[in-house]
Amino acid sequence: MIRVGVVGLGVIAGYYLTAIDALPDYELVAVCDVDRDVLAGHGVRDYLHHRAMLADGDLDAVVVTAPNDVHAAVARDVLDAGLPVCVEQPLATTLADGEDLARRPGVLFTAFHRRYNSNVVALRGELVNAAPIESLAVRHLERIEDRVGLGRRHLDAGRDGGGCVAANGPDALDLARLFVGPLTLESVKIVRDSTGVDRQALLRVRGSAPASIELDWSFPGETEEVEVRLADGTVLRADVLDGHRESEGSLRHEYVGVLRDFARAIRAGGREDGGLAALSLVDEARRREGA
Repeated sequence: MIRVGVVGLGVIAGYYLTAIDALPDYELVAVCDVDRDVLAGHGVRDYLHHRAMLADGDLDAVVVTAPNDVHAAVARDVLDAGLPVCVEQPLATTLADGEDLARRPGVLFTAFHRRYNSNVVALRGELVNAAPIESLAVRHLERIEDRVGLGRRHLDAGRDGGGCVAANGPDALDLARLFVGPLTLESVKIVRDSTGVDRQALLRVRGSAPASIELDWSFPGETEEVEVRLADGTVLRADVLDGHRESEGSLRHEYVGVLRDFARAIRAGGREDGGLAALSLVDEARRREGA
């Protein structure tokens, strides 16, 4: 049994808590948030500061789902306390912080939830005996103001890293990496609003085949998909929202997958698993565009 504490009780934390309840490998023993009003009702020890939670002990692992700008600081303290940590993506808001985390001993796991989406998993299965991939496209298009509880925070560049490239780019890049392996950035185009927040972006990357990452926070609707073109002309797609009413509806089963893999990483003594690679590409993309 993995006795786990959760730091940050915002919207995404609810999916972690549901997954913890669903998995026999885990027991929730502590929660932490700076807002006392959201701490009540969990039936476990609660804290206003993660360091107090760590000091009390009785934990086997920690999940960090606090705002992006504190991911690195909290994860650093967890690793320094000798505990495995699962960090909601992005791993950090700066490459220097991500590199610092990756250098520290211990289990550092980045929660790329879309790799566990049932439609993405099914698409990977279709490709097992298929022709080679000729090209790949990953699209994440939405109107960010429609994201209940998240839109306002994401539009604060100081807290969230700068917009769609920093917030959605890591998950999209991880999906591309899942299909075509390690990536290098070939070109980037970013459109920003008057406050400097990334609203649209097109990243062209290359692994074993070329891939494009299309991000849009001003899209009238919601589209999240992976499109694969094969050498024999076949086009296959995974709509991550298919079978789900909305983006949030698809997250329930994905976070069960996240925590299952986190448990495997804990048992195997796993190390950083792609969070730094995605953060490095995000950093390079934004530097090329003068952010």
